[in-house]
Amino acid sequence: MVTINYALLKKLPKVELHCHLDGCLRPESILEVAKKDKVELPSNQIDELSSYLKIGKKRGSLEDYIKRFDITLSVMQTPESLTRFAFELIEDVAKENIRYIEVRYSPILHTKKGMTLDMAVDSVKKGLKKGEKKFGVKSGIIICGIRHISPETSLILADLTVRYKNKGVVGFDLAGSEENFPAKEHREAFYLIRNHNINRTIHAGESFGPASIRQAIHYCSANRIGHGTRLKDDKNLMNYVNDHRIPLEICLTSNWHTQSVRSLKFHPFKYYYDLGIRVTLNTDNRLMSDTTLTNEFLLAHDLFDFKLHDFREITITAMKSAFLPHNERKKMIISIAEEFEQNFGLHPEYVGQTSLSG
Repeated sequence: MVTINYALLKKLPKVELHCHLDGCLRPESILEVAKKDKVELPSNQIDELSSYLKIGKKRGSLEDYIKRFDITLSVMQTPESLTRFAFELIEDVAKENIRYIEVRYSPILHTKKGMTLDMAVDSVKKGLKKGEKKFGVKSGIIICGIRHISPETSLILADLTVRYKNKGVVGFDLAGSEENFPAKEHREAFYLIRNHNINRTIHAGESFGPASIRQAIHYCSANRIGHGTRLKDDKNLMNYVNDHRIPLEICLTSNWHTQSVRSLKFHPFKYYYDLGIRVTLNTDNRLMSDTTLTNEFLLAHDLFDFKLHDFREITITAMKSAFLPHNERKKMIISIAEEFEQNFGLHPEYVGQTSLSG
């Protein structure tokens, strides 16, 4: 029997669909860019800064979690910094054999020093492409509207997404605090996105109940749901999500940090998986949650006894759920399946519900 440990899981091919660029910076890079751009930080000591930014056992609300982004965003206000951080993210994920990653952020949050929205997209594209050329990791950008910023701003960001369709941007998202900021307020932006045949994912059911998920799907036509931890509270809606194969972007450590779940052992991830719901594993914010996708895999193994064939299924499900054209997804799925078979002896017949069709 194969012993499942961190070293083995790190070698597995992986796909990540829910990763915030502004939540994945290296603390040492934050210090270097802050010094270069004359940005004031809470501390110029690497240990103190890391302790502040990384949640650890300091659990709080989603709002407490989000406050830390003020620090990372402060050093992401120039084209050079965005290119650097995007490249470094690809360098980091390449070390754990991530084959494809969707990187999300909101360009509107990077304009405090005069950078235009187009510059904010072009700079990230440059860093991601540089990373792909060097490390072979494919990526796509998801542009985020922000719940607590005006719906008019979401519409501007939706228009930006339309302009960059097939030019590095693969989807549109709505992020931020759910309570008191319903998704339906931003539905005009999602009408524009949908009418231009662009994919949608929405943070929902993380800190608020299933009504938030219902709005994301029925008002804004979400193709995927970010988190969805509260979906289990509405069995009828849960059946709808399952029947319509709407994937959930699960982030175990992050959900514990934001108190979306009272304990990791009570996280509904395995419950959803056993029901046949399309679930994927993701990091959300590598810096704040001090995690990697390998760590999230290890958590799933330690908490729920997931085996290698389960990780194969989750990875192929993630690739099937990616916001790429069907033929590109299919090629990558076949390539990933071959790697699982050749390097880990995992054949399709060992997996119950996963086929290789995208």
